[in-house]
Amino acid sequence: MADCGHTLFATAIGPCGIAWGPHGVRAVQLPEADAQRTRARMLRGCEGCEVQAEPPASVQGAIAGIQALLAGEPRDLREVVLDMERVSDFHQRVYAYARAIPPGSTRTYGEVAEALGDKALSRAVGQALGLNPFAPVVPCHRVLAAGQRAGGFSAGGGTRTKLRMLEIEGAPLGAGGQPGLFD
Repeated sequence: MADCGHTLFATAIGPCGIAWGPHGVRAVQLPEADAQRTRARMLRGCEGCEVQAEPPASVQGAIAGIQALLAGEPRDLREVVLDMERVSDFHQRVYAYARAIPPGSTRTYGEVAEALGDKALSRAVGQALGLNPFAPVVPCHRVLAAGQRAGGFSAGGGTRTKLRMLEIEGAPLGAGGQPGLFD
């Protein structure tokens, strides 16, 4: 990927955006209220990607994977190369862990923190996921608050979008055989 650029593309939950550079995908944006807001939010911190362009083959593959995931296919998207140059080491560790959560599965902020070495990092995990510039390639929607509560979600539509994405993936959200969040 020698060039930088961005494009918007249709998905089952609305128009998403993707920006790329020479080191991989620099940002993915879930739908906002309109295309202009989706583009503006995606391009924050993506200097050089302002030109809307035809995506290279690797980005076209990422788009196809995102579209399939949001249409209900169990995709993990770990093949998508992400440009982590502007992402802190701790956030990279959180994102790597989140990328390993299979579609249709969830973890809690505490479980992620414990896997990273210290359950006291739960709040920092939540903050890292709240700043995730790669959703849903880094599937922050698969990380919930304690007790399987939705917790926060910074994408347009907030937790409603998070729960919709989990529903699309078939995540069992009810505890102890109870109905899920949408039953």
